[in-house]
This record gives sequence, structure tokens and C-alpha cells, in this order.
Amino acid sequence: MKIGIDARFLGKEGKGLGRYVQKLVDELEQDTTHQYYILLNDHNYDDYIPHNPHFHKIRMNIPWYSWQEQVIFPFMLYKYQLDLIHFTHFNVPILYRKPYIVTIHDLILLEYPTRRASRLNSVMYTIKNIAYSLVIKNAVYTAKKVIAISEYTKQSLIKHFRLHSDAIEMIYEGVDLERFNPLNRQEFDFAQYHISPGQYILYVGNVYPHKNIERLLEAFQQIIRKPDISLDLKLVLVGKRDYFFEKIIAYAQELDILDRVVFPGFVPDEQMIHIYEKCLFYVFPSLYEGFGLPPLEAIALGAPIVISNATCLPEIFGKYVSYFDPHSLPDMTEVLYQHIINPDMREKQKQYHQSILQKYSWQDMAQKTKTVYNTIKI
Repeated sequence: MKIGIDARFLGKEGKGLGRYVQKLVDELEQDTTHQYYILLNDHNYDDYIPHNPHFHKIRMNIPWYSWQEQVIFPFMLYKYQLDLIHFTHFNVPILYRKPYIVTIHDLILLEYPTRRASRLNSVMYTIKNIAYSLVIKNAVYTAKKVIAISEYTKQSLIKHFRLHSDAIEMIYEGVDLERFNPLNRQEFDFAQYHISPGQYILYVGNVYPHKNIERLLEAFQQIIRKPDISLDLKLVLVGKRDYFFEKIIAYAQELDILDRVVFPGFVPDEQMIHIYEKCLFYVFPSLYEGFGLPPLEAIALGAPIVISNATCLPEIFGKYVSYFDPHSLPDMTEVLYQHIINPDMREKQKQYHQSILQKYSWQDMAQKTKTVYNTIKI
């Protein structure tokens, strides 16, 4: 078969979705039974170098979520006469009517809609939501198969779109143990940010409203007021500074805890190894996730995790980690506090890390995805 893969998200710019696409393509390169056409944009065209003669890269340069994606993209695709396309996100062109499969990572715009996550005015926000509804309905109703990245996402698809269970293949993502290669480890300059190693709680990622960082700041404010908490204790929030990060910085200032919250911005993977190694624990207070990749990566680097019990997270992490109710400030505060003052709670969790990690493999994800390709009748 001639199989196209929409890899326009491939790379760091695509964040978690970019990693999914990158690992899918990398692992599929073991296959010599099909011809693969990797569809890329200008920003990532040079980042991908095929190592298998069955893989061919194509420059499309169609922006994500754009009118060109809906109007121009499908006709560009028709030109290549592909037998099957794997759209790796919900943004499938409505005008494309040849066989395809689609991966749905989450239904956050349906299950957790919020104006706070958008900088659009009310009119444009409404138009965007209508467009999203049309595009995702088309994507799931006309696909030959829908891939969901967790059982939670699969059940959400069934609930919202009344899809039959057989129309959906649940395939977990993996955890990239090679991304943080210890041989590439570099020292992070804790002194520059007035951080004491072993005296900070860590969060890594974006700070969109559903990540619930405002409530985390409120919990941290209550914790540092307790008499038995060290004055060295800090909350470290790692991530590229953007509009949402600036709002969080402003809120930390409003709570009068800016001197105890550290914003180092983007940190290279090589230094992130050191940051994970020295944290008390990694906290993940999210209200909504489709899979939960960041805490898996924290576990891979040996950090204890304390996370939300929302959506898919108990499914992914099971009984081996510590949870709190992300909607309850008292519960979040108490669970975090107990893990700060009780080192045994943190250490006990580490013995189960390997049993969590072995459930999630990018190689397994790609193999199961290829099986889906092979079952599609063209």
C-alpha cells in the first residue's frame, strides 16, 4: 500500500503531539512492506531524514487549523493517489474522501471548553468552536478506523459521537526512555535561580487553564505558611514563556509567593535530567488529559509523582502513585504537604516505577498502528 502520514506536527514545535508523530514515524521505519509518504511543513521538512528507502518525505506547507488545510490540502493529497492516510490529529480536511484513519488524542474542546484558554474575542471563539465541531464529527464519522490513545478517550468518543466500540482501536502512547539519555546529562545551574537541590516541587509543561496551575499556586501558598516547612522550599515551573505563563507569573505575584516560585523558562532536555533527579517530586494537577505523558517521563527519570485523579490518569498510572482531587484545594494541599514532610512516601513509590513504564512502549504503539493499517480494506 501507499500510506501517507500527516506529520506536519512532527518535532518539538508540535509539543506532545509532535512527539507522538515523531515516534510513530521513527518506529514505522522498520517496515518494508508498504511505501510511506511523510507529509511535512517547511518548519520540520529538514528535521526528518528517512533511513528506509520505503519512506519518502513530501513538503506540503499547509498550516495547522487553517482554511488552506480544508480547501487546498485535500487536492494536494489526491495528487499522490495514496491508498490510505493516517491523520495524526482531528484536523482532517472535510473535502478528503479517500480512505483514512485518524488518531484522537482527547476531546478537551468538548469536555472542558473554556474561553480562558483562548485569546480570541467571543465571536471568533464561537466560530472556532463551530468549526471544531464540524471537523471532528467529519473526522470520526468518515474514518475507516479511529485510534484513541487511552480507554478514557475511547469511552468519550463513544459517549459524544455514539460510535460503535469496534470503530475505535485503543492504542497507548509510549514513554521515550532515550529522550533523556544519561550520557548527555548536563548540570543545571540551581544557584542562578536560588534553588536548593532536593528542596523543590517540580512541574514541567504548558500552563493552559486546564493544567490547573492557579490552584497549584494556591495550594503551595498554604503549604509554605506551615511552621514545619523549610524556607528553602520552592515550586519550580519549567516551560517556554508565553501568554499563559505570564498570567501565572502575575498570579504568583498576586498571591505574594513570587519569591518562592521559580520560572526558568525553556530548559534543554540534557539539563532536565538533572532537574528531575534533584526534585522532591513532580506534581501534575491537570483537570483534563487524554493520556498523561509528562508524569510518565518524570517517572522514567526516577522522580516520584503526585498527580490529579482526573480523566485518564488513574487508568494510566494505576494504584502505584499518589493522587489528589484537582478540584479540591484542601485535598491537593494536604496530599502535597504529606509528600513534602514524609520522605518514606516518596521513596516507597519508586519501587513500582518499572512496572508502570513497561506498560507503555513507542515500539508497541507503532506495531499496533501498523496492524490497523493492514486491516483496512481498500
